Amino acid sequence: MAIATGRAKTASGSKYLQQLCKHWGHKFEVEFSQTRGQVRFPSAVATMEASADALLVVIETDDTESVERLKETVANHLDRFAFREAPLPFEWSATEDR
Repeated sequence: MAIATGRAKTASGSKYLQQLCKHWGHKFEVEFSQTRGQVRFPSAVATMEASADALLVVIETDDTESVERLKETVANHLDRFAFREAPLPFEWSATEDR
């Protein structure tokens, strides 16, 4: 399994998490609250957690190519919703294979 963890510094993590989940909820299975959200993409699962100063995203999938594609997708969509702060400095950990 390939896993990538990313963190974007923002005081609006909860707001952006909810916006992202509502946006993707039109196409994919989504669950979310004010502080946690999960999106089930066809080839991966993205789990998000909002804190007072950041938005944490964990992407899990069976292949590295899907992780790389979704890292870019998540960051691009987040920047669209966070246009006043964009581009948000998204720090991704190295992708791991399990």
